[in-house]
Amino acid sequence: GPVLVISAGCNQRSSASVFQAADSKREQFRRYLEKAGVLDTLTKVLVELYEEPEKPNNALDFLKQHMGAAGPETPDVEALRLEIAELKQKYEAVLEENKELKAKLAQLEPHTDEKSPE
Repeated sequence: GPVLVISAGCNQRSSASVFQAADSKREQFRRYLEKAGVLDTLTKVLVELYEEPEKPNNALDFLKQHMGAAGPETPDVEALRLEIAELKQKYEAVLEENKELKAKLAQLEPHTDEKSPE
């Protein structure tokens, strides 16, 4: 809500400028929260809580648990996800290479468990 500024002997113009300053500061803060994704995240989590069929005993704990999940990822998390994806690709390539090498090795080794046709 608007901030009330009460000052004795203050003329209309100065109290109006105080209100404008407070409004612009509030608007800057709102834009800051919006840009940071705070408003979207809060809204999503509150909607999740609203839509929860069985309301949790501790709504604050629910919000805390779901805030991290709903929020934008930090650069660290994004970097780790990329690293995991790269490592999975390398792992798959190594598995494939291992399979190929085992097949080549099997062709070179004499078969001990199979009897020769002679």
